[in-house]
Amino acid sequence: MKTFEKPLSAQEEKVLLEKYRCGDMEARNELIEKNMRLVAHVAKKYASTERDYFNEDLISVGTIGLIKAVDSFDSDRKVRLATYAAKCIDNEILMLLRQDKKKEREVSMYEPIGKDKEGNEISFKDIIGENDYRKCPDAVEDYMFSEQIKCIYDNIDNVLTKREKDILKYRYGLFGTKELTQNELAVALGISRSYVSRIEKKAIEKLRGVLRQKRLL
Repeated sequence: MKTFEKPLSAQEEKVLLEKYRCGDMEARNELIEKNMRLVAHVAKKYASTERDYFNEDLISVGTIGLIKAVDSFDSDRKVRLATYAAKCIDNEILMLLRQDKKKEREVSMYEPIGKDKEGNEISFKDIIGENDYRKCPDAVEDYMFSEQIKCIYDNIDNVLTKREKDILKYRYGLFGTKELTQNELAVALGISRSYVSRIEKKAIEKLRGVLRQKRLL
């Protein structure tokens, strides 16, 4: 906090806002610089998240929120710029965290996520099946696959039982979990490997059924 300048008084803020309203870009820059302490304050509460962000990363993203706040603030409001800016900074950081969470759930269509019984690497695309998109542009194929993935994640909790979801999750490393073989899962769940295989096939067929229903397969 000591590296940032002291915040503006209400009168100083009002003067700078008026100047910026008249096109003074120096006033805009000063409004940003004088509110950087606020960015650091908001970023501090997210510094120890599970993603282990560096403070500098959060401050960089928070600064974007501050700039948006300065540029969109209505000086006729009966609130201080800092009150409005704090919400904008918070929203910008939360957006980053949500995007990262979403990325954790994304699975590349071609990235190996396990091996079949012959020892060949398989991808998520191999699990859900593949239509003959070879005559279509890559962009169309990518779009269709992304829609399939979204549909599966949107419906997996409603379609599968907890055991079915757990088996698929650990078999194919979904949701950031560690991949396990059918034998490892059988030991962990206290059931036979063949039973794990049956549950796995049944769960995959249920998901394929949803894709067919949505006309995505």
